[in-house]
Amino acid sequence: MLHQLPNAMTLGRIVLIPLIMVTFFVPGPEARWVAAGLFALAAATDWFDGWLARRWQVLSDFGRVLDPIADKLLVAAVLLLLAGFDRLSDLGLVAAVIILIREILVSGLREFMAERGVGMPVTTLAKWKTTTQLVALPLLLVGDAVAVSGMPLSWAGEAFLWLAAVLTAQTGYLYTRQALAHMRPTA
Repeated sequence: MLHQLPNAMTLGRIVLIPLIMVTFFVPGPEARWVAAGLFALAAATDWFDGWLARRWQVLSDFGRVLDPIADKLLVAAVLLLLAGFDRLSDLGLVAAVIILIREILVSGLREFMAERGVGMPVTTLAKWKTTTQLVALPLLLVGDAVAVSGMPLSWAGEAFLWLAAVLTAQTGYLYTRQALAHMRPTA
């Protein structure tokens, strides 16, 4: 039973997405805090499920495939909701689009490379990219409901979002370069 806990946590991360979505339709600053708390819980499971799987030596193909999908679904859903509810600046929207483009590109490259029997392991820089996204998004979820020294948290969230976008673009470039090295020209 314990060997299934890491996978259950990954599935739980996906289940939290609709709950986060609901908070966007609830007025008031409390809903923003609930959204940030749910997101933080989901982000914690991202780290904890992998740690448990490695510690208990219960790594599975299911978890290996589902974990990055759960991450991408969580980040993409929150970015789209923030954009749809006009809670990103115009520059923040650009950063969000950069992140979404990279996530789709790398997912496609991983699938293409897997068909050829070539793995594309997660790099340390990609882990930093994910961490930066997981810091930016709860700040953006709370947004202007809280100000620190007169500045809404959305300002800090957008700064982290841009840092994530830069790291995202860099890792996207590195993964693309790695994949291109394995591609054969066709006649």
